Amino acid sequence: MGPDRERDGRRRETVRAVVYAACGAVLLAGCASMPDSGDLRGVESTPRQDAQVRVFALPPHENAPPGQIVQGFLEALTSDDPHYETALKYLTARAAKQWRPDVSTTVLDGGPTAVPVRAGSRDDPDDYASALTGSRFATLDSQQSYEPADGQYRETLHLTRDKKSGQWRIDDLPQGTVMGKSDFLRNYTSVNKYYFASNTPTESDGQPVSVADPVYVRKKVDPMTQTVSSLLEGPSRWLGPVVRSSFPTGTALKKGVTSLTPDDQNRLTVPLNDKANRVGSAKCTEMAAQLLYTLQDLTPTGVDEVALQRANGTQLCLLGKEQAETVAARGVVQHPDFQYFIDGKHRLVRVAGDSLEAAADVTPVPGALGEGEKQLRSAAVSRDEDSAAGVSLDGTMLYVGSLVSGGSLGEPVLTSQGAGKADRLTTPSWDGDGDLWVADRNPKKPRLLLLEKGAGEPLEVKTPGLDGRIEAVRVAADGVRIALIVEKDGLRSLYLGRIERDERSAAASGGSPQEGTAASGQAKASATGQKTGEQSVVSVLELHSVTPQLEEVTAMSWAGDSRLVVVGREQGGVQQMGYVQVDGSTPVGSAPAALTGVKGIAAAEDEGLPLVAYSEEDGIVRLLGSKWQKLVKAGSAPVYPG
Repeated sequence: MGPDRERDGRRRETVRAVVYAACGAVLLAGCASMPDSGDLRGVESTPRQDAQVRVFALPPHENAPPGQIVQGFLEALTSDDPHYETALKYLTARAAKQWRPDVSTTVLDGGPTAVPVRAGSRDDPDDYASALTGSRFATLDSQQSYEPADGQYRETLHLTRDKKSGQWRIDDLPQGTVMGKSDFLRNYTSVNKYYFASNTPTESDGQPVSVADPVYVRKKVDPMTQTVSSLLEGPSRWLGPVVRSSFPTGTALKKGVTSLTPDDQNRLTVPLNDKANRVGSAKCTEMAAQLLYTLQDLTPTGVDEVALQRANGTQLCLLGKEQAETVAARGVVQHPDFQYFIDGKHRLVRVAGDSLEAAADVTPVPGALGEGEKQLRSAAVSRDEDSAAGVSLDGTMLYVGSLVSGGSLGEPVLTSQGAGKADRLTTPSWDGDGDLWVADRNPKKPRLLLLEKGAGEPLEVKTPGLDGRIEAVRVAADGVRIALIVEKDGLRSLYLGRIERDERSAAASGGSPQEGTAASGQAKASATGQKTGEQSVVSVLELHSVTPQLEEVTAMSWAGDSRLVVVGREQGGVQQMGYVQVDGSTPVGSAPAALTGVKGIAAAEDEGLPLVAYSEEDGIVRLLGSKWQKLVKAGSAPVYPG
């Protein structure tokens, strides 16, 4: 490395160019400089750019020393070069053929730091190695699915100097790409792909229900084409077992189609390969609905119409966005009529959902749950707002009643034997099929339970991999995802699980209810119970934390297709409220206004409705505009239908 040290006084040549496209003109901006040698520092310094700015790297200059080659390569990874063609120029021919940048993306909290290290046992002056280090923040897999990460990152780049040309190039490197958090946020955007729930009763009733599957795409590298291609490739590994795609296996964009753009009527034409040539009209309109839902938030106006084409250019089908919901239901389809909570008399009460007045009218719900026949501490309202479930004030009993005047309550559908109030039933939750979920926190027999249509013998759902006790349950509108607050060693974390269902006859199962369950490649815990000669098997699988940065989660609620609102605190921090994606990433946008002493939070999956919260200091409050407004002082346990 001696010859490199002699160049310390020099400035590096340009490594990246910034291109501004406006009014048809293309301008080249000036670029940063870099030392030629010496210990290399992190590359997290890339400034956040305006949406109209595209950043491109420049290839290595003549006789660039190895330290500059490493730094230039790292810079090239964060550019808007669609196929990493510039990054490839920093590699030897052999390494360029072997490198697969799309295998994964590693995101580091502060960016990768490159430090020269000894090149192993080789003492050749034409060998050079650089260690890349940093703190892991997240990863994207080959399907572009996001996952939070922690721990230390350390990988090595090895460089060699060509004997003939004298130029340094990287000849050994890890697969995938690496970048800092700020570069990741500048380069990538989150997009929901949509598939259809495949294991819920609603699916067999006719109209399929859509399920959001978030991925990250490069926001300045034709994101629409990337998103469509990702949709066609199929759902993420985690969601795949419970959803289906209407696109036939192997469907892709027609060969030669490299870019998709809506026309002046905001219609997007999607040419497909021959795998889709024989799709029928009903299946084709489902395919178009998947595309319309997926592309709705990708541009400010979405896409108004999708036209699918066969490989020979003839039209398969045409669907407008106003027709899409007649083809396939959105996971979030209902606009709730009311917001609900428990008042000072421990009754279930409601407020008109479209009332945005701070002093809105609060009235008891029709039926026994609003008449005070049984004092309640929490409740859940079915998504059609025809029924409700209430937990008794001491947490022991669960009641289900209709929301009609004169409706009786009857006997409890579930009773907990927990010794203390904190060891009994959680707030229940209704899924989109009208089934009721609740957890019994009895330390002697903690269980996650499902009551089909809110009645009958409870089905016990055992969750493999769950380490701790369930403290809160919220099922998504699509019925295939469930959010759980889990307590372990006094700390509460938020987890997301995948709901898998199976129906099989009792005779066919032969003996133990646990036997005969499909393993899906792993051990599966099952829930069993009798139902008209059938055995219901329900499992919650592959739970994963979506708030690893929080050590205490107080409350949570679904707040959209793939978003939750969470109240919690970091280690040594204060309570805060914010949104989190189901993949554990933080969505773009501001967090709700601060509110102290929050013990309960409710959000509608229709994102246009206000948050409702229970604060120990202020009672029931609603977020109207940018400010919290007090609704009633005496109240608790706010909920929206679900």
